[in-house]
Amino acid sequence: MGRYGDEILERFLRYVKIDTQSEAGTDHFPTTEKQFDLAWQLEKELKEIGASDVYVDPKACVVYAAIPSNLPDGGGLSVAFIAHIDTTPDLSGKDVKPRVVHYEGGDIVLNEELGIVMEEAQFPVMKEYVGDDLVVTDGTTLLGGDDKSSVAIEVVLAKYLLEHPEIKHGPIKLAFTPDEEVGGGARDLDLERLGADVAYTIDGDGLGAYNYETFNAAEAQLLIHGRNVHPGQAKGIMINALELGVEFINMLPMYERCQYTEGREGYFHPYDFKATAESGFLKTLIRDHDEERFEERKRYILKCVEALKEKYGDERIELKWGPGYWSMKKVVDKVPFMIDYLVQAIEENGLEPKCIAARGGTDGSAISQRGLPCPNISAGYENAHSRFEFASVQAMEKSLMVVVRLCGIYGEHPELKK
Repeated sequence: MGRYGDEILERFLRYVKIDTQSEAGTDHFPTTEKQFDLAWQLEKELKEIGASDVYVDPKACVVYAAIPSNLPDGGGLSVAFIAHIDTTPDLSGKDVKPRVVHYEGGDIVLNEELGIVMEEAQFPVMKEYVGDDLVVTDGTTLLGGDDKSSVAIEVVLAKYLLEHPEIKHGPIKLAFTPDEEVGGGARDLDLERLGADVAYTIDGDGLGAYNYETFNAAEAQLLIHGRNVHPGQAKGIMINALELGVEFINMLPMYERCQYTEGREGYFHPYDFKATAESGFLKTLIRDHDEERFEERKRYILKCVEALKEKYGDERIELKWGPGYWSMKKVVDKVPFMIDYLVQAIEENGLEPKCIAARGGTDGSAISQRGLPCPNISAGYENAHSRFEFASVQAMEKSLMVVVRLCGIYGEHPELKK
C-alpha cells in the first residue's frame, strides 16, 4: 500500500464515522440535514488541499470543487467526477465502528459476541481480495463504502493532481451530491456551476468494472382504500385493503422478481407494503435494460390495476408513478471516446476492464438525461447495502490511479475542447 493508499484509508475511516443516511419518502431535499455534516467537512478539507472554487450549496447540500487546467493554454476538455455523500436507509449508518483486517482468505468474524460472520462461501467475491487490507464493521451497521470510498478517492485525487504537475490535464471538476440512495438523481446538481463537458460517477463495486448502461427504472405506488367493518358483520361488505395489496403482488409474475433474475433480465420488485384492512400503501419497482420491454412492464402494471378496479371499484386503488430513471446508454453512446479512454486507463493500471450492464442505477443515469454524459467507474467497495459491506484499501488506491490516468489521457487530447 502506497502513500496515497494510506491517505485514502485515513480519510475513508473519518468519513464513514459521519452518519449521512438519507431517508426515503420525504418531500424535501436533502432528505436529512445530517448529510451537511460531511459536506462541510469536505469543504474544509478541499480548501486545505488547495482545490479551487470550493463551494457548498447551503440549500441543496451539493459540494463543488475544481482543479484548474495545467495545459499550456489552460484549455482541454473539462471532466467531472461525481460521488454521493449519503448512505442507504436499508441499514443504520450511525456509530459505524470500522476496522482494518489484513485478509488471508476464509471467513471474517465481524462480531463474535453476536455471531456475525462474513462467510467466504456466501460471498465468494472475497476471494478476489486475498492479501488486501479490508475495512469492515462490527456487523451491526453499514460500512458506508457506497459511496464514501469514492468520496475519499475524489478528495485524494485533488491532492494528487496538485502535487503532480507533470500530469497534464484539462479542467477537473469535482462534485459530491446527497440522496443518491433514495432516487435523488443529483436533482440539485447545478450543471452550469459544475462546468463540465463530460462526467463520470465513481460509484460501483468490482475492481476494473465500469458501467455505461443501467436499468430503465420506474416505481409504481398504489394507494389502496378498503372498506372496513367489524369482522362479525363483514360478509358481503368488507373490502380488505391488505388482501387487495396481496392480490396485486400475486398478479406479478413470480419468476420475474429480482430474486430470480440476473444479468440483463428485468424484474418486478414489490418492496414496501404497509396496510391494514382499512387502507394500504404499496411500492413496486419496475426494471429492465430493454426499453421496449420496460414499457411493456409498465403497461402490465396498469393492466393489473385496471383489473382490480373492475373487480372492486375505481375508488379502491390509486396508481401514481414514483421516482425513476432511464439508462444512460443512449447518451454515452454519442461520445464513445469516454469509454475508450476509461478502458485505456484501466488497462494501463494492470487491470482487466469489465463492462457491466448495471442492475441498478446511479446519479449518472439522471445526469445523462440532463445532457451531460456520465458513465460510472468502480470505487473499491463490495457487498453494498449490507452489514457485510467491505472496502479494500488497495482497490480504492487502484481506482484512484485509474482516475488519475484518465485525467492524463484527456490532457493528451486537447483538440477535444469544443
